[in-house]
Amino acid sequence: MRVRKHEQSGPGCAGACCLRIEDLGVRLGGEEVLRHVSFHLHCGEIVALIGPNGAGKSSLFRTILGQTAHTGSIRFQRADGDKTRPLIGYVPQSPVFDRGDPVSVFDFFSAAISTWPVFLPTPAKLRGRVEGCLERVHADGLIDKRMGALSGGELQRVLLALALEPLPHILMLDEPLSGVDIDGEQQLLDMLDEIRMKYDLSILLSTHDFATLDQYADKVILLKNQVLRTGTPEEVLGSEEFRSVFHLDLGRGKRA
Repeated sequence: MRVRKHEQSGPGCAGACCLRIEDLGVRLGGEEVLRHVSFHLHCGEIVALIGPNGAGKSSLFRTILGQTAHTGSIRFQRADGDKTRPLIGYVPQSPVFDRGDPVSVFDFFSAAISTWPVFLPTPAKLRGRVEGCLERVHADGLIDKRMGALSGGELQRVLLALALEPLPHILMLDEPLSGVDIDGEQQLLDMLDEIRMKYDLSILLSTHDFATLDQYADKVILLKNQVLRTGTPEEVLGSEEFRSVFHLDLGRGKRA
């Protein structure tokens, strides 16, 4: 059984930090891509966002990141009641690097977190900072490896380390299991579970991998332009809404 960081799983947010999405609506090019979207995301909680292609998952991510105009509200509250805008770490979907590109993990990382020119000798302090960031995801051994030579799982670890610098309140990952082999997938899921416990942050990720939801997700949101169903993996994957959207019966039984 998964260990929960907090016991609060209901709609209330008293005593816990919480991202609250209420009646969110988004229109792009005159088309309504999201409507009446509402859900809560608590600290220490992993929430999986599922839905068919074109369901609005990426639009939801961009809206939370502040890149898309919307109606409704997006509010964040810390456990002490502070409503300061949260720091958000974001891992995009399947970035591609040229296999022959000489840029190393250190070059890539240091260019993102500092203004030190990569063609000058590297200060020991900067290298130590990058190593520390990579250690958070047990990837410090990759620091001198070329970005183009990383496996799918290794690349996700590097991007995850970058998203955690500085440590955010909310971590969002767009299809993090895409392009990752079975061994790398398990390592990544274990890493996400470790991160949400160690740093007490909220994790929202989109996925098409339904088989692993029971293992790591505290809550699942089924989205198709609006929220069709929210609940535990068992509740959502066994629902009529899931069967209607994906035309799949995973043998979870009928919804009560």
